[in-house]
Amino acid sequence: MIARLSRLPLFLLFVGISGVAMLVPALYAGALHDLHEARSFFYSAILVLFVFGLIALAMSDTGRPPRTVDMLMALFLGFTVLPIVLALPFWWGLATTSYLNAYFEMVSSFTTTGATLFDVPGRLSPSLHLWRGLVGWLGGLLMWIAAAAVFAPLSLGGFEVTTRSDPGIAEGGQDHVGSAHPMKRWHRGAITLIPIYSGLTLVVWVMLLILGEKGITGLVHAMSVMATSGISSVGGVANAKAGIGGEIVLFLFMLFALSRTTFSSDTGAVRRDNVLQDYEFRLGLLIVVVVPAFLFLRHWLGAYEVNELRNATAAVRAAWGSTFTVLSFLTTTGFESVEWQTSQDWSGLSTPGLLLMGLAIVGGGVATTAGGVKLLRVYVLYLQGYGEMQKLVHPSIVVGRSSETRVRRKGAEIAWVFFMLFAMSLALITVALAGLGAGFQDALIMAVASLTTTGPLVNVAAEAPIDLVSQTNSVKLVMCAAMALGRLETLAIIALLSRELWHK
Repeated sequence: MIARLSRLPLFLLFVGISGVAMLVPALYAGALHDLHEARSFFYSAILVLFVFGLIALAMSDTGRPPRTVDMLMALFLGFTVLPIVLALPFWWGLATTSYLNAYFEMVSSFTTTGATLFDVPGRLSPSLHLWRGLVGWLGGLLMWIAAAAVFAPLSLGGFEVTTRSDPGIAEGGQDHVGSAHPMKRWHRGAITLIPIYSGLTLVVWVMLLILGEKGITGLVHAMSVMATSGISSVGGVANAKAGIGGEIVLFLFMLFALSRTTFSSDTGAVRRDNVLQDYEFRLGLLIVVVVPAFLFLRHWLGAYEVNELRNATAAVRAAWGSTFTVLSFLTTTGFESVEWQTSQDWSGLSTPGLLLMGLAIVGGGVATTAGGVKLLRVYVLYLQGYGEMQKLVHPSIVVGRSSETRVRRKGAEIAWVFFMLFAMSLALITVALAGLGAGFQDALIMAVASLTTTGPLVNVAAEAPIDLVSQTNSVKLVMCAAMALGRLETLAIIALLSRELWHK
């Protein structure tokens, strides 16, 4: 059976998995006696699986062996075309929105962006919230597996700055793209990572239930934190019943988005026996310590002016609110701590959303579910900057690379190219959104939120939340394109346009 499925196009398999996934909210809606939504999901699942079966039957044993570039194309179609399928039960079940809005919601969920057009929790039912969370969870799992099956072989997604291989070439000099059957890499990655991903999600859910969280809320938050989607059925962790204890649990599991070495060693860009020796993880922890410390000092000075220094409880709560929120936006999850407002009330100062946007742009670890520029590229640029400063002091010095860092000689150059491409994409999307009617500030925030896959930024980065549902259809379509671009990254899109890669 697996051998037969492996001969089908990968995108077609995505469609089949989507049909099976629709049965989960169908059963849940049936248990809640919400028959309309149960029928919507069940009939959609039957329709999708029927079409999948017909196409699979027609295409069995008729196609050529897939190439790794075909896998990359399947990912592109997965983030742009597959949401049309995923939107069918959502649109049918909600019945009070346009198909474009449902498509936007599914693109946002599947790319783990988490931006929503609807009032949460008011307008959406529990089964629709479950579907949003499940789609985001599947999108995160897809990125975990794709890192080993697609991005590492093609030296994309952050792997291009390491010394493991040049693009398309293995360390031994052979063509790494063609050295292993692409579907075998997908199968091997799925067998290895699905139990880890599912097990961690189950652990988070059980811990949240123990802390008093509701079943559906805990499950959605568990799936969101593993996928870094920021999707919530209650409008964020600040409205959850688990309280600070729940935030501590989510905080610990958000650390998995700082480095792939926290859960796998198959394609670690900078492999270490101890995760604390991983440069990405250490840089992420440094940011999580330094930025809240800066905010705490800033708030402390504000509290000094209003004689609030004796309120030690408020100080501790403010410190925790800053630490949790900084890690959340650094990993592009976007959950806001219940004590985030406390840190501002304690000092009487407001913390600018520009800081949260900066954290989202930095992003999490390579080959994780986090978006942004990625910590490894930031680390490589730091190494290059440090070397240039050494040359300013000692012009004759020869700056070498430690073999332990496994950074390519041109790693900093490639990282800088990616950063420039990211900046150009941000500028173009901002101009496009502004030209389509959004205000410049709102356009900039929506562009950053889309490209970094940090949807909750639209609610916290500005003084007032941005009303996405009131935006024009053109703005929504541009944001959908930006979310797909941010999830796949610009270099991957450029690789799809490479004639050389298609001829391999």
